[in-house]
Amino acid sequence: MHTPTPPARLQAWRDRAGVLSPALNAAVEACLARPVDQAECADVLDLLTMMGCDASTLAAALWFALSRADAALWQAEAPRLPQEVRRLVEGQQAAEQVWALHAQRTQDGGSEGLRRLLLAIIRDLRVVFVLLARQLARLRAATALPEAERTELARLTRDIHAPLANRLGIWQLKWELEDLAFRHLQPDTYKRIARLLDERRTDREAFIRESLDELGRALADAGIRAELAGRPKHIYSIWKKMQRKELEFGELYDIRAVRVLVDTVADCYAALGVVHTLWPHLPREFDDYLARPKDNGYRSLHTAVIGPRDKTLEVQIRTHEMHRANELGVAAHWRYKEGSGADAEFEAKIAWMRKLLETRSDDEGTLAANLRTELMEDRVYLLTPRGEVVDLPHGGTVLDFAYHVHTEVGHRCRGAKVNGRIVPLTFQPQSGDRVEILTAKQAEPSRDWLSPHHGYLNSARARDKVRAWFRRLAHDANLAVGRAMFERELKRLALPEVDLAKLPAHFHLKTQDELLVALALNEISAGQIARALQEAAQPLESDDAIMPVATVRPAPTRDPGALSIEGIGNLLTTLARCCQPLPGDPVRGFITRGRGVSVHRADCASLARLARRDPDRVIEVAWGKANAQAYEVDVELRGYDRKGLQKDVAGVISNAGTPILASSSRAIAKSGEVEMRFALRVRDFEQLSTLLGRLVALPNVLEARRIGSARAS
Repeated sequence: MHTPTPPARLQAWRDRAGVLSPALNAAVEACLARPVDQAECADVLDLLTMMGCDASTLAAALWFALSRADAALWQAEAPRLPQEVRRLVEGQQAAEQVWALHAQRTQDGGSEGLRRLLLAIIRDLRVVFVLLARQLARLRAATALPEAERTELARLTRDIHAPLANRLGIWQLKWELEDLAFRHLQPDTYKRIARLLDERRTDREAFIRESLDELGRALADAGIRAELAGRPKHIYSIWKKMQRKELEFGELYDIRAVRVLVDTVADCYAALGVVHTLWPHLPREFDDYLARPKDNGYRSLHTAVIGPRDKTLEVQIRTHEMHRANELGVAAHWRYKEGSGADAEFEAKIAWMRKLLETRSDDEGTLAANLRTELMEDRVYLLTPRGEVVDLPHGGTVLDFAYHVHTEVGHRCRGAKVNGRIVPLTFQPQSGDRVEILTAKQAEPSRDWLSPHHGYLNSARARDKVRAWFRRLAHDANLAVGRAMFERELKRLALPEVDLAKLPAHFHLKTQDELLVALALNEISAGQIARALQEAAQPLESDDAIMPVATVRPAPTRDPGALSIEGIGNLLTTLARCCQPLPGDPVRGFITRGRGVSVHRADCASLARLARRDPDRVIEVAWGKANAQAYEVDVELRGYDRKGLQKDVAGVISNAGTPILASSSRAIAKSGEVEMRFALRVRDFEQLSTLLGRLVALPNVLEARRIGSARAS
């Protein structure tokens, strides 16, 4: 059959494009009139059509090729194109930085970070389809390229495109991407395996036909309606299995293989009985993925038998529905194939992508909106100066980045550059930013890095490393710092002297020294100390108490007014000691074994670990009205005057959810200082302590403290 030449193939698209969309039609016309690679464009359109992509995706694929061939044309036409098409082109342009980073690498390995970066900067999954289709089109024509360019194209395919196609379950592209990349990267091995296949091709094909005929007759005699086919085994897959199982080519059972598709699960087992009756089976080569599906959902029966002519034969049996699901990627077994794990959140994202392959929506606007919503990342992917990818939780700072690179880099960090610009250590970079850490010769972490009020570190891992550094200091030094912090907290909250001996037991510690060292290392926060001081200071004069005597303690309660458990009703609840939630804090519950519901702060690290282990046991909880009492307090702030100081102070108070009832300020011209006073409504000591800490962390602020007494409201 004659294959149309590239211009004719694009010409054939002209009539179709006019019906599909104006943007696609304009792109086809422009490609026919300009010096773009028309063969590649035609291949990309055919591949995207095979995957069921919409007209906007087809148009964006061509407009990206045109933007690279004629930048002036793109600048002129882009404003007239639909926003959706422009966004898809921009996604392809963003991916160019990943290709550039890959080209800069000096050694193989570590490509997972680049794949994650690609998915982080691309907000629309359809861009990935275009990237895969274009890469396959280029790889098909790679024999005409210089060797160095051909090798780099194959390495990029092996590291980025083939694993993505595998994870998305696009098998039609996956196997060809893998085989072509393998052919260019290891030509001798590829030719050897291809030669072994070719030498036996005629015999193998005759064997498969004979096996299919014999099995087809046996299934028909058993009254089982089935569709049979030889199952192709790809060269790269053969080589991978030989490497993984340390087998020679002749020892592989599945070089000769058939697939049986039936209507129901019952037919699957009936067909298996027919196969095992017809031919002797190899017991160790049987896998029942119907009764025990793989973790990723893959379902099928696999067995190996001694078939006609006493040759081994692999038989896979599944329903038509299972086959469609497996081929489309809902059950794509990428973890099994790649031999590596993945965190639950990233795996869930990939699973959603696979499901999308089964969806065909006529409402492109709705589809695009869903894509953008579902693909929002909860991690950021950053680049080192050498182009390596480091991923941090969303909200991570450049200091978190330094500690992620290496503990010693974090300890010696004194500054950072993001994309060549110097930024403060609290700066939160975005995916794709290049971060350079500026270090000193000596390791000198600051205790301020441990304070959540200053915003230096947002990852528990980094804070643990800083604590470990200070823990190695002399015990007396930590003790002195802890005592100074404790006394400062007393002064801030305007409390009388408190018997320190009462506090260690509150935190399950034995001595006062242990308490002060834990405070110095931020293992106990100032807010937790504030709560303990509140309890230790009881009973206070009635007009000086921030909270009533009936303070909520970390003890079991069945008071229906204390907590409301969403969707469950009245259960035994316990306030977790790890984070000590207080009324008004955002909280979540964890169903324990035998102790009811343990209530944690929503941001509790212990809860996060429990949720990763047993997500089904996490439930929503909310404070009841019984804990809604608030108190009025007066706060004084002193600092050096500057432009915007009052606005910044008001912003911190507002962000803390603390209403301002009254305010005043007074400038002291002689010293250049300003004094501000606020009447605030707070719920307890801890909220007040946290607020005072955040105020002191503002530039130019010297002191923030409570004055006078509190009043119930």
